[in-house]
Amino acid sequence: MPHATVTAFEYEDEDGDHITVRSDEEMRDMFAAYFRELSEEDRARGLLPPLIIFPKMGKTPQNRNIHGLKIKTNASSQAGQPVSTETTGTTGLQTILQCGNINETQLQRLEPVGSGNGGHVYRALHRPSGRIMAVKEIQLNISHAVQRQIICELEILYKCNSRAIIAFYGAFFTENRISICTEYMDGSSLDKYMPIPEAVLGRIAACIVEGLLYMWNLKIMHRDVKPSNVLVNTSGEVKLCDFGVSVQLVKSIATTFIGTNVYMAPERLQGKDYGKSAEIWSLGVTLFEINPDIKPFQLMQCIIEESTLVLPVDQFSPDFIHFVSQCMQKDPDKRLTIPDIMNHEFLRRHGDDTAVVISQWVRSRIQDMK
Repeated sequence: MPHATVTAFEYEDEDGDHITVRSDEEMRDMFAAYFRELSEEDRARGLLPPLIIFPKMGKTPQNRNIHGLKIKTNASSQAGQPVSTETTGTTGLQTILQCGNINETQLQRLEPVGSGNGGHVYRALHRPSGRIMAVKEIQLNISHAVQRQIICELEILYKCNSRAIIAFYGAFFTENRISICTEYMDGSSLDKYMPIPEAVLGRIAACIVEGLLYMWNLKIMHRDVKPSNVLVNTSGEVKLCDFGVSVQLVKSIATTFIGTNVYMAPERLQGKDYGKSAEIWSLGVTLFEINPDIKPFQLMQCIIEESTLVLPVDQFSPDFIHFVSQCMQKDPDKRLTIPDIMNHEFLRRHGDDTAVVISQWVRSRIQDMK
């Protein structure tokens, strides 16, 4: 746990009492008690249940316990030897886990919603508050790289407080999985509604830009802007979600090759350095997709073969065509800048009655799908 000093930790003995461990001798006693409690059948089958520990932080009292994180043990572990666990990128993780005070017993599962970024999502009722939540449940028997993405997503959700970013209610560990509780959007993701009328898409685009600007101000890149990561609801709200591949910006430059290929800017596909202009490219591709005649694989082929993609002039307004084409310039230096986007006529003329228009459209489409 970076930025924190672990002065000791506690574990529960067979009577349920918390025993503090401060030395190697006390740690040996802890593991001796752990293996003593194992049944002969568990030993024979190599079944080693998680050993629960409670780190004691050298911080203020309210930050001393981090919800009882569990160390995963396995059959290859030797008796009397602690299992090594690696945690990376967990700045403020204990604070994040404490912020919502949500646990599994408070949630009533309603129905599955979908899956994404290594986990499953279900709709749930939080009984104490009466609030409906989306809960992403992820097993932790996954690679370190995926675990780092999960922690990154938690940190970003915790930091963000914007009407254009999905709201974060809390997270908790149970057994060998983590559950991330967020706002539930009853309209689902944007990819369910293709194609989308320009009048509606213009208002949706304004909300996406608002979310991206907010993240950029926090020096965060989303890095996976696409229709399935844009959520809508029947109240007319539009929110960015799924930050499992997001990163903290370092001088607005990133080099990691993560994301969805069809939405990647050319500089990313070529393995070059990229910055916020790559997000602008992804925004342009997302808006371009409303063209019902082009499928994702065809879009990728067009991106590779053509210098600049242009929407059909007989189907869309000149402002919209210009906005999308300038977002999708192959040369990042020729794409729209942040001031250009904020002042572009396409977004300016779709700034009124945003929620009303989107709400009516979402409700109508949901009704049509029944």
